[in-house]
Amino acid sequence: MSQQTPISRRAALRNVAAGFAFPAVFRAHSAGASPNETLLHASFGASGMAGADLDSLSTSKHLEPVAVAEVDLRRAEGLRKRFPKMRVYQDWRELLDKEKDLDCANISTPDHMHAPITMSAMNRGLHVYTQKPLTQTLHEARRLTQVAADKKLVTQMGIQIHSHPVHRKIVAGVHAGVVGKIREVHSWSGKRWGDSKPAPMRTDAVPEKFDWNLWLGVAQDRPFINGYYHPGEWRKRLDFGTGTFGDMGCHILDPVFGALELTFPHRVVSTGGSPVDLSWGLDSQVRYDFPGTAHTEANVVLHWYDGSRRPPEEIRKLLGDRALSDQGSIYVGEKGTLYTPYIDEPVVYVDGKPTDAKLPDVGGNDHYLQWVDACRGEGKTSAPFSYAGPLTELVLIGCLATRFPGVELKWDPKAMVFADNDAANRLVKRTYRKGWEVAGF
Repeated sequence: MSQQTPISRRAALRNVAAGFAFPAVFRAHSAGASPNETLLHASFGASGMAGADLDSLSTSKHLEPVAVAEVDLRRAEGLRKRFPKMRVYQDWRELLDKEKDLDCANISTPDHMHAPITMSAMNRGLHVYTQKPLTQTLHEARRLTQVAADKKLVTQMGIQIHSHPVHRKIVAGVHAGVVGKIREVHSWSGKRWGDSKPAPMRTDAVPEKFDWNLWLGVAQDRPFINGYYHPGEWRKRLDFGTGTFGDMGCHILDPVFGALELTFPHRVVSTGGSPVDLSWGLDSQVRYDFPGTAHTEANVVLHWYDGSRRPPEEIRKLLGDRALSDQGSIYVGEKGTLYTPYIDEPVVYVDGKPTDAKLPDVGGNDHYLQWVDACRGEGKTSAPFSYAGPLTELVLIGCLATRFPGVELKWDPKAMVFADNDAANRLVKRTYRKGWEVAGF
């Protein structure tokens, strides 16, 4: 009788999730878990969005949080109370080295660390739930998408409202042709994750229990400035966040991307605010030109606005005298206009007047538990990296364009280069700090 190499629990889970038929293999664990039962889970990040993610994921009886990595140990104190058996690490690399039995992880850190931690977790064979935007650079997004596919891992990007009934209704409505083929879309967010002032010229003392070097991670070294980066202001900074566009674009443009089934833009130009010193700009306005799809005219245009910028008067008039919500989209179609205020009921307008047209009600589901179930081999995720990677690239192209106001950027998605623009091409990929390189990039 031939001998077979034992299959590890994590490998068995991965094979079950990928749809392969492998026999259930048990290992010595407190619950005696089979591949289709308890997932041993790690969180990268302990509070803020990470805490919210972990709370939602842990509502599943099939997921057990066993470890967390948090560079600011003060922010892990709440987790110790909710999960007293959870092992706490300050260095995420140490967690991955020591926690040998993990099955899955959520990565809910500042944007600049999404890609390196996610790639490192996937290199370990872990299923991953990564917050939006998936990455901070175009190269990182493309590589995570490729590696996730190669390794057949279960992935999901943290655009929770992707699974909300309203978002799903918008996609179904456009696919049903409720306003006919779309010729242009105008999307906006009133948030202001940017800064018009230069960085303060000072160095402050690093707080106790906070490791500034670990927080910097792959970013280049610099002095700590209290209140300028950590805990929340990093979203405004070029090296750590992605501004309003990166923060909200993955949410607001998600139904646009899915409904129109967009590919990559062939042209993008920014006519709004641009970065100042170390920070993203305010009041962005970006135009994309895309090749047509089955749901659009021969060519389709997407406009993005944030901060104080909004669609022009002639577009707002399509909604009569209705005031715009703080965030949302307007789809201009051949038979009417679809207005979709953010996480609110969409309305169809014809000749500037609301109609009683109904969009298909396709329901929704729990974005978090959808991922947990898929990790156990039950169903699939709706925002895997095969979807979330290209969506993130779309958003990041717009973010990058704001650095070149008034310049038409022509994107070659296959070669991942902007034609005749060396300065823009240097921003497609970042150089990780020496000693922080990650295999796979």
